[in-house]
Amino acid sequence: MDAITLSHVTKSFRDFTLDDVTLRVPEGTVCGLVGENGAGKTTLIRLFMGAIRADGGAISVLGRSPNAPDFREAKEDIGIVLDDAYFPEVMTALQVGKVMRDTYRRWDMEQFAEYLRRFDLPGKKPFKEYSRGMRMKLAISVALSHNAKLLVLDEATAGLDPIVRDEIIETFREFALQDAHSILISSHIVSDLEKLCDSIAFLHRGKLLFCEEKDALLDRYGIFRGTAEQADSLLAEAIVGREDSAYGGVRALVRRDASPSTLTLERPTVEDIILFTVKEAQRS
Repeated sequence: MDAITLSHVTKSFRDFTLDDVTLRVPEGTVCGLVGENGAGKTTLIRLFMGAIRADGGAISVLGRSPNAPDFREAKEDIGIVLDDAYFPEVMTALQVGKVMRDTYRRWDMEQFAEYLRRFDLPGKKPFKEYSRGMRMKLAISVALSHNAKLLVLDEATAGLDPIVRDEIIETFREFALQDAHSILISSHIVSDLEKLCDSIAFLHRGKLLFCEEKDALLDRYGIFRGTAEQADSLLAEAIVGREDSAYGGVRALVRRDASPSTLTLERPTVEDIILFTVKEAQRS
């Protein structure tokens, strides 16, 4: 079963359209959702969480439609973390735990207490006195303490320092390694996604430009560095995008299967592929 499936999903607003998005997150995998501000990432998440309705297409989350009456039951299996934690400022972490105990049928207070210890979160300190990192750690502790099968993370690592981000990414990795656990994570920090994800979905201006397994994506392309003359000698279909410097050098993203086998290529990063893809889309 797929954890999340979207088939030809569209949603239009006055000044933005999410256009014909087809995406699947197989059970037991981690999918990274990438895109610039306004690309449609949050809209997509709101659609499959049932916060808004699609204009067209079909959506399934853990085997249920987000618009079905029984989707409330599916939410028991979903842990969600947004770009900030939204708890009453006067509440403490221990009080949050007690509220969640009455919210989720499978709430695990011992697990929650363990995450508070792991993240070094003070149980009796008011939420308003938490730092940004502490706020996000509390939200993640809640998301992971009711035996969820699917984590939905919308910019959950944004604005955090690298040490805190690494700690949180490791926590997500541990969750994903458990049987049949799945994650969809949106982030501007592509390096975090490259560490964590099995597949990458790239949204640009409301269109899904690609959704592929990360390793297959990285194996398909290479980075060429050389002269303009060398770059011009390559087949047009081999070059995804290129950057020409004022000194005659060229850096280009190329398709390995359309390039000479003798051509020396560097392994790209996911960020390389995204940036060259965007530049090419803007020229089209």
